[in-house]
Amino acid sequence: MNYLKTEFEFTDVQMECPHIMLYLAYMLSFIIILSACFMFPAVFDYYGTDDYADQWITSAFKGESTSFSNGNADFSRYGLDGKEQAIKKGTAYLSIFMYVIREFEDALDDCESKCMDCNDGSVHAREEGVCFYTGSIEGQQGAVGGKLLHELADKRCANYNTCGYEGTDGDGTSKVNYDIMDLFIVGNSQLTRGNCQGARDTTKAIADKMYIPMIQGAMRYAYKVEYLQGGETEAAEGAVFAAAVLPRVHAANPIAAETIYKNLRVGATSTDFKAVKAAFESVYPELGISCSDIGGLWNSATDSNYPHFDACIETVSSMSTTVEESNNALAIALGCTFGALFAIMAAMVLYMRSREKQGDPVFKTSEGDIKDMN
Repeated sequence: MNYLKTEFEFTDVQMECPHIMLYLAYMLSFIIILSACFMFPAVFDYYGTDDYADQWITSAFKGESTSFSNGNADFSRYGLDGKEQAIKKGTAYLSIFMYVIREFEDALDDCESKCMDCNDGSVHAREEGVCFYTGSIEGQQGAVGGKLLHELADKRCANYNTCGYEGTDGDGTSKVNYDIMDLFIVGNSQLTRGNCQGARDTTKAIADKMYIPMIQGAMRYAYKVEYLQGGETEAAEGAVFAAAVLPRVHAANPIAAETIYKNLRVGATSTDFKAVKAAFESVYPELGISCSDIGGLWNSATDSNYPHFDACIETVSSMSTTVEESNNALAIALGCTFGALFAIMAAMVLYMRSREKQGDPVFKTSEGDIKDMN
C-alpha cells in the first residue's frame, strides 16, 4: 500500500497473507474463538471469558443471549436485519479486531532484545497482523471495497472529516490509516533491531488508534437512532461498535461504560446520544486519543456538523496547564513572602544582639518589675 509519506506494499496479497483465506474459511464454519488473544486484560475483566467474540456471533445466529460478566446481548430481541449486522460486524470488529492485536503480541513474544539477526519471525508475525487489518480485497493501493478494519477507518473518516494525512479532509485515506501504517513500519524497524520495548510501545499506540473508528461508529449510530429515525439495523450496528470498545471504557471508568452499554445494548428501549457522547469523551485521555482524532459528524448537505455533534474541545490539558501555572505562581509568591519575612526577622535579631553588646538592650526590665517578680 502506498501512502503520502509511507510505503507499505504487498506484491501478491494472497501469497503474502495466506492466513486471510484460512481465516475466512473459519468464519464460514462459524468457528471463531480468540482464546489467549489479549493485549489488554481489560477485555477479559469486562466480559469474563476469552471466547466473547465467538459467543456474540453464535448467539446472534441462534437468537439467544450471551453469558458474559458484563455487556450481555439478548439477540432474541432482534429480527433478521439486526442479527445480520451483529454477525457480520461482530466477525470483523470483535473477532478479527482482536486477532490483529494477537498477531502483534505474538511478534512481541518472539522478540529478542538487542539482536539484529534474531527477529525475522517477529517481523513476519507483525506483517500477518497487517494482513488481518487490511484484508485481501484492498489490494496494493488500499482500494475502496474492503470489508475489514482498514476500510472501516476510511469509511468513518468520510463521516467525520478526519481523512488525509492531517485529518482534515472529507474523503480519501483516513488519518487513522496513515498513522497506523507509519507505526507498522516503525514497529518493524524496532523488531529488526531488537528494540523490543520500543516495539511494545509502538504496538500500544497502534491499538489505541484502532479504537478510533469503533468510537466514531458507536456515536454515529447512537445519533442516527435518536435523531434520524434509525431502526433495528442502525441500533445493531451501534451495539457492535460499542461492544468492541466497552472493555477499554470500563477499565477507565465503569460508570461511563455502563452509560454507553445502557443506551447502545442489544434491544435498548431508548438511546440518549448526548449521554453516550459525554461518556466516551470523558475517557479519551485514558484511551490515548483526542477530540480531534474523533471529530464531529459531518452533514454534507448543510456543509456543517450535525446539531449536537461538534467535535469536543480539548479542555483537560489546558485546565491542567492552567492549574499547574497557578500553583507555580502561588508557590513563587509564598516563597517570596516567607523569604522576605525571614530576612526581616534575621535583621531584627542581629539588631537586638548588637544593642545588647553595646549595653543598651532593646527590651529593658524596670526596677518595679523586678520587685513585683520578687
